[in-house]
Amino acid sequence: MHKYRAMIPLTLMALLVTALPALAQREDDADRASKNGKVEGMIDGVTVTLEYGRPKVKGRTIWGDLVPYGKVWRTGADEATTITFSADVEISGKVLAAGTYALFTEPGENEWTFIFNKVAKQWGSFRHDVGQDALRVTATPKTVGEHVEEMEFVIVDGWVALQWERLAVPFEVKKAG
Repeated sequence: MHKYRAMIPLTLMALLVTALPALAQREDDADRASKNGKVEGMIDGVTVTLEYGRPKVKGRTIWGDLVPYGKVWRTGADEATTITFSADVEISGKVLAAGTYALFTEPGENEWTFIFNKVAKQWGSFRHDVGQDALRVTATPKTVGEHVEEMEFVIVDGWVALQWERLAVPFEVKKAG
């Protein structure tokens, strides 16, 4: 029996390594009204990954009502949206270290603030601590022609954009340095 004792730490380590990716993901969405979304892309050699809840418009007034202006929003449904960068980046000209962040927004009619918070794992924005914000950048919302029923993020040509209802809010990303 003692000859197998040396294998126990290796077995436990293997289990932990395989379980960590599952712990990092959003919970199962089978019973959720807002399904999970995930998008991953490359910008300037940096892998950018967003994981978020995808609320639906369902005929509601979104901007200024369901999502009020001037208040921090979780930028999706359920858990806080997370954004991960595989290397240091510049966002709208400001440097942000590689890592995973909660991505909050503060919507406005003419200007939005994107907030990259160091506490990635949190429910909504209820415990948003401004002291944990790593970076804040402003962005200009744009009206789009096509209705987007389920909130989504897109990564294209050096930009990350939130799209929902008839609005898109982009911010520029470049590799730092």
